[in-house]
Amino acid sequence: MKHQDLSFFKMLKKYFNINADKEDEQTTIENVESSISFHGAQLWILIFAIFIASLGLNINSTAVIIGAMLISPLMGPIIGIGLAVGIYDIGLLKRSAINYLIATVISVLTATIYFLITPLNEAQSELLARTSPSLYDVLIALLGGAAGFIALTTKGKGNVIPGVAIATALMPPLCTAGYGIAVGNLSYFFGAFYLFFINTVFICLATFVGTRMIKFRQTTIIDAEKIVKVKRFMMAVVVLTMLPAAYMTMLIIKQSITKNNLRSFVREELTFKGTHILSQNINEHDKMLNIVALGKIISHDTIKKASKKLSEYQLADYKLNIIQGAQSDSLLLMSKELSTVTMSREANDKKMIEQSQQIHELEKQLETYTRYESLSSEVSGEMKQLFPSVSQISISNIKEFETDSANHKRYIVAIINSKLRFNSSNRQRLQLWLKERCKADSLRLIITP
Repeated sequence: MKHQDLSFFKMLKKYFNINADKEDEQTTIENVESSISFHGAQLWILIFAIFIASLGLNINSTAVIIGAMLISPLMGPIIGIGLAVGIYDIGLLKRSAINYLIATVISVLTATIYFLITPLNEAQSELLARTSPSLYDVLIALLGGAAGFIALTTKGKGNVIPGVAIATALMPPLCTAGYGIAVGNLSYFFGAFYLFFINTVFICLATFVGTRMIKFRQTTIIDAEKIVKVKRFMMAVVVLTMLPAAYMTMLIIKQSITKNNLRSFVREELTFKGTHILSQNINEHDKMLNIVALGKIISHDTIKKASKKLSEYQLADYKLNIIQGAQSDSLLLMSKELSTVTMSREANDKKMIEQSQQIHELEKQLETYTRYESLSSEVSGEMKQLFPSVSQISISNIKEFETDSANHKRYIVAIINSKLRFNSSNRQRLQLWLKERCKADSLRLIITP
């Protein structure tokens, strides 16, 4: 039995043994050294890659951003730093660090120049995604760095290096940092640069650990006391880098739980026949749950009863604020008719065509309501980044009738609650952004204090 156990562990060791495919150490070091310097062709490739990534972020194109990451040479000096610390090569460490700083400065300057000259200066979702790092980004950098180092030190590299370049996403944070400088938004700059620093630290850490696991030979003999100091310094850098990300992750998880609790609360306590919940959002600053309802009015007693149940959904710290929408009886009546429509075999062709047209029109109207409900939720997150003074937003499709004629028109209404007064310039900029974001031909903006 003992012999069988030993055989099993030997088999596992054979499968997981990295050293079996290990490349010659000197060859690996030479490959890393050749990829760390930024001059001539390498420098121009970096500049073009930054321009491409900035363009991708500007037009919100994931495919373009991925293409830029594939041709980016930024991984070289970062892995060089990790390898140099792992084998205690001071010369390699200095060269890697200098080239890393050169690449970083040139990348940020290139991105800044692009965003200064581009006519498109609105922050897109791909760009905003790089301003709030979390522990998930730490894990991506650590695992990506480990995969990249193993690929560099083994004979069969395959498609690992391009995949690591995409997964760790070194380019977009630098481009976003350049955008922050170009538009004068320091929160964008620091958030994006922090994400880039996370990637750097944990790719270096993964490379350092890899050199120890694969047992690379040290180029310099260092006494045990200095080795302990190096390890303590690295541990301090790693912990200090993780702390802000850990805090942001806690906030993200807390917000996610609160949003799920709000959805459960609305579904269980405020879902009634004839009432449509248009939007629901959380105002953390005022500790308010803002819910916009259309259709049948929710009574004051019902609202009061629902407020008492907030604690059951871990929402006791919030106040319930229900904004009652306009009546939509005609739409609700059509919806009821739609559910009871049956196609009779004896119905003539004309009747079938009329019913089909009515159903199609109803589906379009229902789709409009659900679209603007989800759109309000999507826009609120982006709105907080672009216009921090805005605390609430509700978006709806309105049909307006004239009192002295049968004429009517449709347009989108956006109701904004702002803590600060908007001047005419900012109001126009907000209206143009909302019009573009909602893809609306006509949009009416209402700003309330």
